[in-house]
Amino acid sequence: MKKLIVLAAMAMSMTLADAQKPVYQDGNAPVEERVKDALKRMTVHEKVQLLHAQGKFSSAGVPRLGIRQLNMADGPHGVREEIDWNSWSPAKWTNDSCVAFPSLTCLASTWNREISSLYGNAVSEEFAYRGKDIMLGPGCNIARMPLNGRNFEYMGEDPYLAGEMNVPYIKSAQANGVACCLKHFALNNQEVGRFEVNVNVSERALYEIYLAPFKKCVDESGVWTIMGSYPFFNNVHCCQNDSLLNKILKQQWGFDGAVVSDWGGVTDTWEAALGGMDIEMGTYTDGKTEDQSMGYHTYHLANKFERLIEEGKIPMSVLDDKASRVLRTIFRTSMNPNKAVGSLCSEAHYDACLKIGEEGIVMLKNSGLLPLDASKYQRILVVGENATRSLTAGGGSSELKTKRDISPLEALKAVYGSKVEYAQGYYSGKVMYAKAEKLDPKKQQRLHEEAMEKAKGADLIIYVGGMNKNGHEDCENSDRKGYDLSYGQNELIAGLAKIQKNIVVVTFGGNAFATPWIDEVGAMLHCWYLGSMAGKAMTNVLTGEVNPSGKLPVTFAKKLEDYSYYQYGEEAYPGVDGQVYYKEDIYVGYRWFNTKKIKPQFPFGFGLSYTTFEYGKPKISSKTFVDDEGLKITVDVTNTGKRAGKEIVQLYIGNLKSSEDRPAKELKNFKKISLEPGETKTVEFEINGEELLCFSTKHKRWMTEKGKYRAYVCASETDVRGSVDFELK
Repeated sequence: MKKLIVLAAMAMSMTLADAQKPVYQDGNAPVEERVKDALKRMTVHEKVQLLHAQGKFSSAGVPRLGIRQLNMADGPHGVREEIDWNSWSPAKWTNDSCVAFPSLTCLASTWNREISSLYGNAVSEEFAYRGKDIMLGPGCNIARMPLNGRNFEYMGEDPYLAGEMNVPYIKSAQANGVACCLKHFALNNQEVGRFEVNVNVSERALYEIYLAPFKKCVDESGVWTIMGSYPFFNNVHCCQNDSLLNKILKQQWGFDGAVVSDWGGVTDTWEAALGGMDIEMGTYTDGKTEDQSMGYHTYHLANKFERLIEEGKIPMSVLDDKASRVLRTIFRTSMNPNKAVGSLCSEAHYDACLKIGEEGIVMLKNSGLLPLDASKYQRILVVGENATRSLTAGGGSSELKTKRDISPLEALKAVYGSKVEYAQGYYSGKVMYAKAEKLDPKKQQRLHEEAMEKAKGADLIIYVGGMNKNGHEDCENSDRKGYDLSYGQNELIAGLAKIQKNIVVVTFGGNAFATPWIDEVGAMLHCWYLGSMAGKAMTNVLTGEVNPSGKLPVTFAKKLEDYSYYQYGEEAYPGVDGQVYYKEDIYVGYRWFNTKKIKPQFPFGFGLSYTTFEYGKPKISSKTFVDDEGLKITVDVTNTGKRAGKEIVQLYIGNLKSSEDRPAKELKNFKKISLEPGETKTVEFEINGEELLCFSTKHKRWMTEKGKYRAYVCASETDVRGSVDFELK
């Protein structure tokens, strides 16, 4: 009986303790109730402490109340190695290696929303295991031009594709309790002059092209944090820009999360306080202790901001709004009882890495050389530095420390064994951030000649080159210096092709580039960056174990002069006197090529397969669009080849007679389908009216216009397989 009494007393005590537990500590309580409860318990100083860094990749919680800090790490292709608390030096841990996932350009090339979800889940599990609450990515800035050193971190040139491919990634990652920090908001479309340049862009281009993917992510994924960008807009830094952060992001779109600065992006206390910035990171202090003249208390959203609040110069409501947004992020992540434990370098993650890479590889040419038939070749020469070079190192903040990588040469030798010989062909120097090593022309020539000599004895050449993550290649804080492949690769490929017609060119890189040798080679694959399983993914496609199904998220022009921005000289890029003008307006990427009838080398949405697909005639549910009903377009697609394969069916829409200046057609939907040989599937697209909108500068809002429209069913932007007309009355 005594034991029962004791147990009853304990149960009553536990019930009372639970009842007295503050709401903010209750992980099962609604997030908004937790935020309100925590906020009313905090001092002004504690609220301010939430708003700025306490380390290179951490912002403070409220220790007195048991409210946890936020831990951040660079992404989005994997969790970055641990960095010292107060410097940019590696912490030199031995347990912080990760899986390097393919670049986001590769993910965009899959055109597969399910693959995007797989990616977000796998990469966020690695962040969760490492104790990270915010993943600094993904990115959805538009590939306005092919020289941007950071395009490999983004999702291509089209806002619809970029938004659609980011949404599943974000939803899947945040389901694990890891916040995505969508970046860089906004107009971060070049690395040269990124800290100083003021972007002049029309309101229409801003909304239709550059903000559209961000809005889709806010609306459809509920992204929890967004990173401001370095450039100026309307002569105000984007990280403290009232027009972008308050008026558009928070008020127009209803974003309820926290805005995080890019590192060092905040430059003024008043502008940051009133311009919508919530968490200030990386401002240039030594960030050590409070008694240092340059400690974290000197951040713009630290002591200076606190004094303005206490003096009544800035309303308390401004502080409460910022603190609420940070608390909301904390309760969604570091104090989320359902946050995933995660895992690091699991076989499931390597499998995901491989699958993403295989689906993102784009076959740009095949004269029958692929898939490779090993029985035909006795001496296979692999040429090119990227066959052995680590492409997970370098690139800036997305650099990764990996546990294991499979190189292209390693994977090819695993299949072809002693048949494989290697010649480096060229060299690019050591990995350097935002700059390049001065190269020895004699060494370059020697490597070139060695490859030519070995080519004479080969009956198949597999060239593995392209770009890397050095400065002036695909690297943060620098842009490419030209449209050609560097290190004499054009001459090398052309020379090899003269010696051996059986040559496959495999390129890595995050941008489009010139291919003057394309008519001389038998086949070409573009692989973007494939991460830890690069060699295996590439080899699986070359050998035919995997049928390629990726399609381009950017246009490959024949020459740099064909791109729209180039027509407007230095004012359009890199800018003049600190001002850059987007004079091409909405005509970015294929919108320019298609409307101006310029033939690209490889169009947006293009990619070949080892099988063939036949499209039936598209059918439309009605010739008249009615707002409450919308329209349905269907098309039958048949695999007419002998292999199973995947096809990406693309829907574009054009206004046949518009009072607004509009592109000939624009991507409005896509579906990726898998077909067995001889199989037919019906693809259905719904048009609900959103697809017909354009932003009217005159009326300052999104509008639809009455008139005739044409829907194009395409295999690529230039490969129209059928069309149907309808009218909006």
